[in-house]
Amino acid sequence: MRRTDRLFELVQILRDGRLHRAQDMADRLEVSVRTVYRDMDTLMASGLPVEGERGLGYMITAEITLPPLNLTMTELEALHLGMAVVGEAGDDELKAAAASLSSKIDAVLPEDRQAPPTGWGFAVYPFADAHKGFQHMPALRGAVRARQKVLMEYTDLKGEISTRTVRPLELEYWGRVWTVTCWCELREDFRSFRVDRIETLQVLPALFVDEEGKTLADYVARESTYHEQVAQAPR
Repeated sequence: MRRTDRLFELVQILRDGRLHRAQDMADRLEVSVRTVYRDMDTLMASGLPVEGERGLGYMITAEITLPPLNLTMTELEALHLGMAVVGEAGDDELKAAAASLSSKIDAVLPEDRQAPPTGWGFAVYPFADAHKGFQHMPALRGAVRARQKVLMEYTDLKGEISTRTVRPLELEYWGRVWTVTCWCELREDFRSFRVDRIETLQVLPALFVDEEGKTLADYVARESTYHEQVAQAPR
């Protein structure tokens, strides 16, 4: 697993706002505790609002907002793309300004919404990774709104490519990285896909309707139950 992918997975673990031991996270990611310590130091240095220390555990603190700056998802996408473009410029001064601006913006994101992400780590991902998935964002955004199925080719963390038909339910922003939560017809289960790992995407004419066990509300409820069970498990 690439280090950037591992950092993303750590944020996924921490998103519930609970205290997580380094050993538990290391077991889940199949790495050493020392590796988790180094990764957490990187995330904290990059701006992730985390409290904790070695031997005790880590947790994300309350999200930070800056009224009246409430950005919509489309505005975030535009801002994100702008930072990516400037970051690829040949002007070193502009690159430095983009990195500085990104860290400042990161500190006041995200907008309030039902399942808020954690503003984190504009410095963690290279700009090249940041804009790779933008070509798919308009189609995904439209599919979520119109409730249309999507056919896509996706590269997983092992580098294996699969073809999947999914029901896109929600787009989430994770500081340079966007994910789309879906009902995957291949796995017959919920899956979250990183948009920058989608190789090809086709919006299908087929629409989908809510079915019990396959809605965004079902996904949120299941995730909440899972995290409660983890928190109550004996240490």
